Order: sequence, then structure tokens, then C-alpha cells
Amino acid sequence: MRKLLLSLFLMTLGLTVQAEDGHELWLRYQPQNRAKVTTNLQSPTIDIARRELETYLNADQATLMLDASMPDDDGFSISGTTIKARREIGLLYGAYALLSQQARCGLPVPTNIQSHPAFMLRLLNHWDNLDGSIERGYAGESIFWDEKSSPLLALNSQLIAEYARANASIGINGSVLNNVNASPKMLTAPYLKKVKEIADILRPYGIKAYLSINFATPMALGDTKTADPLNPAVAKWWKRKVKEIYKLIPDFGGFLVKANSEGQPGPGDYHRSHADGANMLADALKPFGGIVMWRCFVYGANHKGEDRVKQAVSEFKPLDGQFRPNVILQTKNGPLDFQPREPYSAVFDQIKQTPNMVELQITQEYLGQSRHLVYLAPMWEEFFQQVPAQQLKGIAGVANIGLDRNWCGHHFSQANWYAFGRLAWNPSLSSETIAKEWLQLTFTKAQDFVAPMTAVMMESREACVNYMMPLGLHHIFAFDEHYGPEPDGFKADYPLEWCPVYYHQADKNGVGFDRSSKGTNATGQYREAMAKLYDNIETCPENLLLWFHHVPWTYRMKDGASLWESLQYHYNLGVIQVEGYHNLWRTKMRHFVDEQRWREVEERMEHQEQNARQWRDVCLRYFGQFAE
Repeated sequence: MRKLLLSLFLMTLGLTVQAEDGHELWLRYQPQNRAKVTTNLQSPTIDIARRELETYLNADQATLMLDASMPDDDGFSISGTTIKARREIGLLYGAYALLSQQARCGLPVPTNIQSHPAFMLRLLNHWDNLDGSIERGYAGESIFWDEKSSPLLALNSQLIAEYARANASIGINGSVLNNVNASPKMLTAPYLKKVKEIADILRPYGIKAYLSINFATPMALGDTKTADPLNPAVAKWWKRKVKEIYKLIPDFGGFLVKANSEGQPGPGDYHRSHADGANMLADALKPFGGIVMWRCFVYGANHKGEDRVKQAVSEFKPLDGQFRPNVILQTKNGPLDFQPREPYSAVFDQIKQTPNMVELQITQEYLGQSRHLVYLAPMWEEFFQQVPAQQLKGIAGVANIGLDRNWCGHHFSQANWYAFGRLAWNPSLSSETIAKEWLQLTFTKAQDFVAPMTAVMMESREACVNYMMPLGLHHIFAFDEHYGPEPDGFKADYPLEWCPVYYHQADKNGVGFDRSSKGTNATGQYREAMAKLYDNIETCPENLLLWFHHVPWTYRMKDGASLWESLQYHYNLGVIQVEGYHNLWRTKMRHFVDEQRWREVEERMEHQEQNARQWRDVCLRYFGQFAE
């Protein structure tokens, strides 16, 4: 009642009350309407930068200046309130960096800041379907597509602009607008018209539009009798279609392709290679400056009986050097499928002559989805400690964005979107630094909130590993949903490599998948130093022990405990950690956070605690029947 009376009172004063629903993300700047901004050029992008500074900068004046002497990339420099860049988009990135600094630390900004991106390509991959659903989406339906709308595919332009602003504020410069399991309809006129509308909104924010394509599109639409990439009629169809796209969208980025994987069509259907398929598309895109991002997530069809984690290298290493220059191989960070912990993919060691980019998963398909507080930056930091950023041409993140008012389902899942952008710009940033930034921008600068919640975020991924799959266990999730535990999972009508029992191999002798030189020799795919490290059970990192070795239950760990004792310890520790996070939030954090966001986080923490206990109890009961 008091809240209602307060709202009515403020309305009489001409003020409106908005719920703290998280929609503003980390861009919670307060209007100042103070700064006078001068610039040496006008453009839609520079106009956005100028408006942002005029509205939110707490200073009398600022300068935006294009400087041809700077490196030719998207970077910027800041000296006081003067921002310089070689490119227009660099001025916008600099404006957001200045406002972020002000929000976290105040002004003036330290002089002579220089910031340049590590990767040319910094993309979000949206697994959005044309009917509005999102594969592995946990935050509502698509912000782009809705075939049920009237008129057909009506667009929320304001929401897309807000999306573009959020991405620009963290340096993301590309969006793949649809699911890698793509519909052939994506390349028909009504949908391409909608892509043009989206691209027009994204463009001033420095974001290029890309599309996932179904490799068999010309055949599926009835325009050709085959999708064979070496068939002249097929190649001609793609050249004509690409020309049509670029007439609508002159700065279109190119195609993302999932081919011959999990039932998707591809060149292998015609006994052609991935290089044949990718090159046919690359030739069509080359005159317009477009690229092909060809996913290495391929397993199954041609590799019967081979360890699944070896199949990408087996598939693509023989083709290295056969791809056109505008083809980039896009590989998941690990060799399996976005597990809570994996070693890095050996593709990054084996592919030397073809450009690579890494695919990370922001949406938490295997890490509690949007119901668990799990901060992913430590996992990505772990990857970059093994794979130098200099080896990569780009970085892609499978987005966790949907129509929920807070965009990401869980308020703390916003941190993973933010962290992806920050690491895509600078992979040498520490995950702790990024966590502190995000907390200060999203909630409060109060140290009594930031310090303990930074600690929670930094521990949260390891806690998830502990209560789900410690010591290198992997892929023991429930079928299809990939949420709860199902270590006993086996379905005779499923491929074995989809079944949890295939991955943990538990029996009376021990547990774990033998990928050593005595087993499948997956260790042999890594560069020499890492192969030697992983292959020896005594030197293999214990957090990957069961990934690479089938280990006796009585095996002595480095702390003297048996393997079975260590598994029990980790499962129980994970639950204790989550209980601690929940208790901290419930008893100490409430007065720092608005009621709505506090309550919504609290509800999810309650659920996470229950789910962590379920993981522990189910897994220890199952493995205990072998170990005890």
C-alpha cells in the first residue's frame, strides 16, 4: 500500500516510477545534459557518440576527433575528455569507455588511454528460429523473429536499437541473426527484407548483420535439383542470391554454416569435402567482401567408432590449406560441447594454414541455464591461457538474449554477455576485473556489495563444476534438456556418443574415459607439450583427470585422498558453496539492491541450491554402486 501511495504521489509531481527490472543492463547512466561536444566530422555513428556524451557526461565539454595517424582498427584514445580514433566507430567505443569510467570511478579519466581490439571479428551468434523460439534460449523468445506477428515479422525497432547500443558499449561488431540449424526460408524475400530493416538499425552502432544458412537452400526452395557445391547451377544460384543480399544490405558480413552435423545438410551428402562447400560460398561472397564462417562442430556420420572428441581434427586437418582466404573455421572452445569444464580443442593446435575463430557459449546450456548464477569469464580466461589470442582471427559467442525484460533470464547472466564483449576486445583482461566492473555498473559501487559478490562470481563456475561434474567428468546431463543429472543415461535408439554412460565409463574397476595413448589417443592430437602432460596420469591436471583417463576408485590423488573420496568431497563442496552464496545474498545484500531484482535473484538462488543438491545426491548414489 505504501508503494502504491508513493507512486501516486510522485505521479502528481510529474514523475514516473519504473520497476528495477534489469532492462538497462550495465548502461545505467544518469542524464547530466551538460557537456558541449565538438567534432571534426558528422555521421550517424558520430552523432550517436555525441548524443551519448551530451546526455550523460558530467563535464562541460568533450571532443570527438578522427585521427588518420592512429592504427587502422576500431581502437581509440582518451585524454581527459578528448576522444580520438582512426575510424568513426572508434569514437563511439571511446565515448562508451569514457562514460563507463565516469560511472565506476568518476572523472577525470587518466590521460593517454590507448585501447585497441585483439580481434577483428567480435560476434554474437543468435540461435533464434523464425517462429520466435530460441534453441538453448532461456530468456524468452527472439528479439528479431516472430512469424506469428501481424503484420508478418513486425519489428520492435526500439528494442533492436537498445540491443545495438548495449553491444556497441562493449565493442561487439557483428550479429548472426538466426539459428545455425537454419531454415531455408531465411533467404527468401520477406525474411531478407526484415534482415535489411535490422541491419539498418545495427549499422550506426558498428554492427554488421550475418546470417546462418541451410546448405541445401536452393534445392529446398525448389530452384535447383541438387545442392552439390560442384554443380554449376548450384554455384550460380548462390552467386545470384548473394548479389540480391548485398543490393539490400551493402555491408552484409557473410554466412555462418553448420554442415553435415547433427542432421544438417552439407557437401558430404554429395561426397564433397567441407572445403568444396565452403569455397563455393566464399567465391560468391568474395566480390562483396563477405566471409564464410564454417563450423567445425562435426561428428558422427563418417567417424563410426571414433572417440567423439577426436572427430573434428580428423575431419578438418586433412583439409587445412584447401580453403579460400575468406573462409574462417569456427571451433568451439572445447572438443566436445560447451561442458562446464573441457580441455581446449585440439583443432587450435592442428589447423595452421586456415584462419580460426573460437566459439564460446554465453547462454548456459550446460551450466544451469538461466536458473543458476554461474559467471563464465573464468572459463574463457582458462581457454585463452592455452590458446593465444594471436592465433585467432575472431571470436563468437552463442547469445543468451531474449524478450525477457532483463534480456537474459537471470540478472547475473547479464554479466556473461558483458564479459564476452570485454574479453572479445581484450582477452588479457582478468575475469575478476570484469566482474567488478559489471557489478559497479549494474548494481552499486558500494565496496561492501562489490567485494563479496565479486568473490561469489569468481567461485561460481568452479562451484558448478563441483556439484555437476568434477575431476573431468563430462556430459552426464539428462537427455535433450541438458539441465539435470542423468549419469545412468542410455538409449539404445540413440547414437552412443549422445549417451552419458559413453562418457563416464564407470565400472567396478574405475571411472573416466581413457583418451591416453593406451586408449583412444585423443591426447596425441595436442601439441607435444600438452600431449605429454595430458597423457601421463601422474601429470594430467586433476581437474581433467577423468576426461583423459579411466582411473581406479582407489587411485591416490595429490592430497592423499582416494579418487572416490575426492569425488564425494567435490560434490559436497559444490553444494556448500551454493548454500553460502544464497545465504550471503539473503542476509547481507538486500539493502544494496532494489526489491525486484533482489527477490528475482533470491528465487533463482533458492532453485540453484535445490538443483545442486539433486546433482550431488543422484551422482554420488549412482557412482557409489561401483565404488563401494
